[in-house]
Amino acid sequence: MTAFDAQRRIGEPAKDSGYGRTPYQRDRARVLHSAGFRRLAAKTQVHTAGSDDFLRTRLTHSLEVAQISREMGERLGCDPDVVDVAGLAHDLGHPPFGHNGEAALHMVAEPCGGFEGNAQTLRVLTRLEAKVPGAGLNLTRASLDASCKYPWARQPGRRKFGVYADDLPVFEWIREGGHGERRCLEAQVMDWADDVAYSVHDVEDGVHGGYLSLRPLMEDADERAALCADVAEVYSDEPVGELADVLDQLLTDPVVTEVAGYDGSYRAQVGLKRMTSVLTGRFVASAVGATQGRFGTDPVRRYAADLIVPRTVRNQCALLKGMALRYVMRTRAAEQWYERQRVILVELVEALTRTPEALDPVFAPLFQAAESDAEALRTVIDQVASLTDTAAVSWHGTLVAARA
Repeated sequence: MTAFDAQRRIGEPAKDSGYGRTPYQRDRARVLHSAGFRRLAAKTQVHTAGSDDFLRTRLTHSLEVAQISREMGERLGCDPDVVDVAGLAHDLGHPPFGHNGEAALHMVAEPCGGFEGNAQTLRVLTRLEAKVPGAGLNLTRASLDASCKYPWARQPGRRKFGVYADDLPVFEWIREGGHGERRCLEAQVMDWADDVAYSVHDVEDGVHGGYLSLRPLMEDADERAALCADVAEVYSDEPVGELADVLDQLLTDPVVTEVAGYDGSYRAQVGLKRMTSVLTGRFVASAVGATQGRFGTDPVRRYAADLIVPRTVRNQCALLKGMALRYVMRTRAAEQWYERQRVILVELVEALTRTPEALDPVFAPLFQAAESDAEALRTVIDQVASLTDTAAVSWHGTLVAARA
């Protein structure tokens, strides 16, 4: 890593703490100790946070992504702390109620440029967290770049983006060097670790929670075809026939068939955990092996290589994501509580816009200093996005329901 990679946007005096830590170890500590990271413990991953002691929250998911990122990055030669930071930080911008909340905030934030969890993460890291005035956590350029999963602004026809218009100056500083929309290797490692973690772990949570049973897929060809059609529409560019072949391979894997009769017993939980471990290891090892096969085994980092994920492995991951979508997310989305979540966030934004004195002491001055309605709305969105699931319900009860 170079001095350029280790630069912080706002210079800081040298620290003699006696630890001899690298800049990237300091970055990792800053994310771990941030308020936004702590709040992830009470934010929804797929299932509502706190609804079951077994199920994952945004915090446990982020820890898992960081662990996978670190191991995969180390094997490729990336700085382990940089990929660790990216994994820990990648979901800091996600609002209450997971992707359901993200969709609600995107709708109500349209007048100020929409809402996207990844763009919000950049905003949290570089602006909203209280560490260095005007720079958020003031992380190094390398760590911030590694956290940029979608290094482009909002564009027509592209659902995902990584920066709001008013955050472009810091984004351009991070991306200095003329790389266009290409992601650094560390960001690619984090992105694949995220895919691996939430595909495998969401299926694990779905099976344990009783939302997903693998047996119907194994026994019903029509159901397998429907799943492949879903995956081709949402997660993959592969033809349905190719996905069907990969699904057949996946469903006949012994570690998967072992889970077909899951009943929650100790033995069944051991089998479920074995499936999770084997699939995670397979997905990681395949990407490391393919990347080293293309770029060699010497250490690589930043823009010296791209992560190569074999086609079959990528398809297996997409099929697992499709299982979580079809049998867990859509089932949950049909529940009355999911609609209620969206209403809570929309009404909360509307109420805070009318009564900005209710904003907390961090955001109230920013609202008052806003020079446009769009800037004021963005401040309210920042406030609501920062809340945990429980806090959003509580604020709504105080500001909306109690006054109805």
